[in-house]
Amino acid sequence: MNNVQIPTAWRPAFLDANTLKLFFDLYQILPNGLASYSLSCLVQMTSVRRSLFSNSERTKFLTNLVEGVKNILTNLHGLSDPDNYHEFCRLLARLKSNYQLGELIAVPCYPEAIELIAKFTVQSLHMWLFAPNSVHYLLTLWQRMVASVPYVKSPDPHLLGTYTPEVIKAYIESRLDAVTLIVRDNMEDPLDDLCMVQQQLEQLSVIERCEYNKTCNLLVQHFDQKAREYENLLQTHNSSPIDITVHELQLTWLVYIIGSAIVGRLTVTTSDEHDNMDAELVIRVLQLMSLTDSRLPQTGCEKLELAILSFLDQVRKMHSSDQAQKATVYKRLNEVFGLNDEQMLLSFINRKIITNLKFWGRSEQIITKTLVLLSDLSVHFNSVRKLARLEEVQFMLTHHTSEHFPFLGTSSSLNEMRCRTMFYTSLSRLLMFDLGEDEERFYNFLTPLTNQFESLGNVLMDTKCFPNEEVKKAIIGLARDLRGLALPLNARIQYTMLFEWLYYTDYLPILLRAVELWAHEPAITTPVLKLFAELVHCRTQRLAGNVSSPMGILLFREASKLICIYGNRILHLEVTTDQLYPMKLKGISICFLILKNALGGNYVNCGVFKLYGDDTLHNVLDIIAQLILSIRQSDLLEYPKLASAYYNLLNCLSQDHVTYLTALEPRAFVYILESLNKGLAALDSAIYISCCTILDSIVSYIFKQLQLKSINIPK
Repeated sequence: MNNVQIPTAWRPAFLDANTLKLFFDLYQILPNGLASYSLSCLVQMTSVRRSLFSNSERTKFLTNLVEGVKNILTNLHGLSDPDNYHEFCRLLARLKSNYQLGELIAVPCYPEAIELIAKFTVQSLHMWLFAPNSVHYLLTLWQRMVASVPYVKSPDPHLLGTYTPEVIKAYIESRLDAVTLIVRDNMEDPLDDLCMVQQQLEQLSVIERCEYNKTCNLLVQHFDQKAREYENLLQTHNSSPIDITVHELQLTWLVYIIGSAIVGRLTVTTSDEHDNMDAELVIRVLQLMSLTDSRLPQTGCEKLELAILSFLDQVRKMHSSDQAQKATVYKRLNEVFGLNDEQMLLSFINRKIITNLKFWGRSEQIITKTLVLLSDLSVHFNSVRKLARLEEVQFMLTHHTSEHFPFLGTSSSLNEMRCRTMFYTSLSRLLMFDLGEDEERFYNFLTPLTNQFESLGNVLMDTKCFPNEEVKKAIIGLARDLRGLALPLNARIQYTMLFEWLYYTDYLPILLRAVELWAHEPAITTPVLKLFAELVHCRTQRLAGNVSSPMGILLFREASKLICIYGNRILHLEVTTDQLYPMKLKGISICFLILKNALGGNYVNCGVFKLYGDDTLHNVLDIIAQLILSIRQSDLLEYPKLASAYYNLLNCLSQDHVTYLTALEPRAFVYILESLNKGLAALDSAIYISCCTILDSIVSYIFKQLQLKSINIPK
């Protein structure tokens, strides 16, 4: 927390200047093992709520604080100790967190203090091996100070234009210099921690926009030099692999930093001059991308590719904003690449997406990042409207096979198959944009999936043939593909086309047969169960509205068959405690979700089953009761997803099927009441609120029945 809410009664202690002085003095005299605690106390004192002081008192308190910080920076006492250093960096960050830049500028010693802080930051950035986690606090300080510049009304200079270029230069050069040591001495690479890198880049994007022309010139200078040297190394036959790797990682850092620089335009007001500088940076990265793509059939640098994808994502953000529509970036892009508008830039980005999906099938990380970029592009209406007309997008919609995109093949690892759902979700959004009621186009799109189902049907439905590992992977891939395809289908017409293709071509029995054969293998059952949970989900009423269609009842019957097949087999599966959730409870929780989605969608009149003697509803509710009883009470709240699915299902049943709950055998009914009792004490508010609702429904129903019985009215 940025503010410490101390009692008002403590106010006199903080108004006394000797209190602050005491802790600064303690820092000077205590040994290293204890000195960091005095700095930690100063961090908390810096964070004391502003309302504790009047304006003059706050100014005096801040002045004493900055004076103490300046004295430490002057002699650097104790900062060679990592604990002291880390707490001191936290103290610097809190100076800006709790005080405005205008207040800091008003401190008499501000010019000397900001100069010493800048010098300390530069030295810290160059010592990248020493307490690397502390850099976050230094960058936080500079980010918040730069972000506050537009709001400063003080006539005194803030001096940030003098020192921020030094900080940026130190960050860039320290990262470039570190690469050589990392590669040659086989040290831990900061680029392996992308979360930390991304956090620093977000802070850097704000700092870079202060004196942006200096930042841009520095980046251009370093990038041109490293790119030229890298190209020369590639053209030399006997180049050292170590030198090539060093230059690739240096370019990786530069691409990341350039991406942060151009996205920083979204936080400030830009001019045509800034747009031209952005264009120069974009051009250089796109030229490097063309060079690396030309080498992809033989080799490539995974970290550099990830940096380029991050850069393209920043370009996407820059050009999806209203501000970006007025940018003059395209003038230079047109001169070099012929990209004179956003449509052509999107085409360029999509060519890169197709290239990655074609050549980087061996890298799950790159495939995932590429598909995230495609997904982000396909989410927004304006982007989809432009993407749908691109040749590259039409190519993906008509050639989504393993021949063109190897990661769709059965040779991919199970982890890589997770990407397939994201891929087909994006394709489905792009297909649905202008599909309308064009069934022929929709079924043409499904041709690769149709071919897979046909070949799998011949194998799985043959009782004399037991499928191999390749068939298993094909089932997993199909289930993930179909789930991704169904996710964006929010319109009833398009969803109906998908259902009719699955149901009337007898493809659903193939999936049921797979669960029947491999119920004990979660790698297969989980994707199929999740697919059915999505199919029965009445999102945006896509399953409702057509009273003459039996689609809802037919789908409910197929989902019920699946639950019964899976449930009957999983009930007899013996597993060890450490494998209980992945092998058993996870599948059971998805079964709960399937039934909850099916019953909660209000598109199935459950009364028709009893009316026409169909035991579908009875069978599925019976197997669900058995699955519930198979779960230990202690496991219910231990696994959040299981608890959520279980209580949501009970909530659904208590609303429309309370007669079923109250008619359960005593053992099952008591189990449910005990689970509700546990749920009332749960930490998750959604769970205990559900428990209250369920109990209310059950008790109200029983009370109503007792009333009817007392006045001899038939139920």
